[in-house]
Amino acid sequence: MENNLNIVFFGTPDFAMPVLEALVKNGYNVFHFQSKSLKDEEVFEDFKKLNPDLCVVAAYGKIIPPRYLNIPKYGFVNVHPSLLPKYRGPSPVQTAILNGNKETGATIMVVDNEVDHGPILSSIKYKVSSIKYNEEITGDLFKLGAELLIETLPKYISGEIKPEPQDHSQATFTKMFSREDARINWSRTSQEIYNQIRALNPEPGTWTMWKGKIINIRKAELADGKLKIETIQIEGKRETPFREFLNGYPDFDVSQLN
Repeated sequence: MENNLNIVFFGTPDFAMPVLEALVKNGYNVFHFQSKSLKDEEVFEDFKKLNPDLCVVAAYGKIIPPRYLNIPKYGFVNVHPSLLPKYRGPSPVQTAILNGNKETGATIMVVDNEVDHGPILSSIKYKVSSIKYNEEITGDLFKLGAELLIETLPKYISGEIKPEPQDHSQATFTKMFSREDARINWSRTSQEIYNQIRALNPEPGTWTMWKGKIINIRKAELADGKLKIETIQIEGKRETPFREFLNGYPDFDVSQLN
């Protein structure tokens, strides 16, 4: 019966695709809702005409206005790439990598009027690889979240799973990282800088200065506690392997970076 539900899907980046594909593959009747502004009255009327039983949100990046939340019978369900209440907000994966966390996860939650604040339906843990970057880990988490969503939805609709309020006293929050956040501080440990490079590439992109020019550090590895640059880009030039870069700039000295 639950597969006959009208589901409206809210999701924009490529990361959301595994969730949408999982819903379609499992026979749900899915409408992909796209709009520049949810504040527009005409957009809201179009949404109501879809007659949704449930809405699914994944990597959407916009606040759902309260009046939308009351329309579907089973509300809005969100796939969030952290173990809520930890890492609410826009950058849970980047923050987990930046903090050197060895574990994070995916959470299926019911959306309420506050960001990532609603009750939890289910969650699953994920071991954070020490060599994977933000995009790969985020992709892993949304694939994991898609599987968990398919497992959770029938139990939620049937009442087998009851939404459990989050422990709000344990909540932590993330932010959008700026270009300035991505500037490398070379006084930090090699591990901290490596985590920063993994967390903040490709956007906003980690960088430093050399002889008055911006140097973007795209990829690196950590070997025996030492940071080794793998991919680099000097302003105005294309991204290149570090060895190739050194051929063009034989006077380059990492001790001069600031």
